[in-house]
Amino acid sequence: MRILHISSARSLGGGERHLADLACALNKRGHEVYAVLPPRSPLRDELTELSAANIFTSRLRNAVDISSALELARHIRDHRIEIIHAHMARDYPLAALAVRRNRRTKLVITRHVLFRLNRLHAVTFRQVQRVIAVSHAVERALSAQKIFPPQKITVIPNGIDFHRFDASLRGFNREAMARRMKFPPRSLLVGTIGEIKSQKGHEDFLRAAAIVARSKRNAYFIIAGADNTRTGEHRAALERLIIELNLTNRVHFTGWLDEVAPLLAVLDVYVSASHTESFGLAIVEAMASGLSVAATATEGAREIIDHEKTGLIVGVGDYEAMAASVLHLLEDKDERASIGKLARKQARERYSLDRMVEATEKVYFEVHGSGVRGQETEQKQKRSPPLHSDS
Repeated sequence: MRILHISSARSLGGGERHLADLACALNKRGHEVYAVLPPRSPLRDELTELSAANIFTSRLRNAVDISSALELARHIRDHRIEIIHAHMARDYPLAALAVRRNRRTKLVITRHVLFRLNRLHAVTFRQVQRVIAVSHAVERALSAQKIFPPQKITVIPNGIDFHRFDASLRGFNREAMARRMKFPPRSLLVGTIGEIKSQKGHEDFLRAAAIVARSKRNAYFIIAGADNTRTGEHRAALERLIIELNLTNRVHFTGWLDEVAPLLAVLDVYVSASHTESFGLAIVEAMASGLSVAATATEGAREIIDHEKTGLIVGVGDYEAMAASVLHLLEDKDERASIGKLARKQARERYSLDRMVEATEKVYFEVHGSGVRGQETEQKQKRSPPLHSDS
């Protein structure tokens, strides 16, 4: 099948990781996969399985960028695209307009966030054949708007490639990582991963860290992620708060990490302090690494974590409860290990990359309606080795 992914993202996050993993896996399974990205898109380097000739550049400035929509329509026509898959709200109208000019192409969109869609999007939705929601929370948010009939919405949770995390767990070196961050070699390490912005709750993470640090002199804290604002204002505010909370030399910023698995392999506790989370890809990655997780009660986290079995849940913004949960996990090594073991098992059962790709592939065949599924399945078996197993 000929599949075109479109994303105007200018930075990398969970949605972009989802697109890259999906596109690369589909290509391995024998599909002809293309992508349309804006200039200097960070996604280009993540699409390692795609031929450079299959990655096109377009401005993709906004939802009413007609010239980009026409350019997209030309790519669809020239490469006989059967499925176009859009991943960001501002790209939906562009993809819908392109499909109107190529009636045989089917439009699939993925909704990664809980925010409401606006009326501009509603005008274009007659062209949408299927909406993929990355969680039941997203499905509920979409259903509440009553834009799509229920039969058009399919829940496919994000999946991850567990092979990456297994390799890191085999080769991790905690003391080397601690030295690199200028922490003592036998530190207890508490970390969080995510773009540095207000919704991710980094300020709450630091306030909880200050409480933990007073009780645990060997506890140190890691913030992984980039501040994508032009001025770096969010990170600057956090650095001021670190001084105010007497956490100087106790917190390390890694910046953007191309690969999070090596960091997760050396942490003792993972924290998600987000104020809103539609899914929580980083939480699943932490669980897949065998980590115990303390997370705020966002809709995404509540869907993933079984409280007190595969992690601990506290109220959004309640940094004192977060600190208590982290301290509990740091002080009880056996419980920490028990929670991490069950979390790892559950993550692998529910959120494998294989499951995500196969479910998405099924959607493509259903909306295409051409009866070619058997041919494609035979083709992918001939051309591609299987993806990594869940075990």
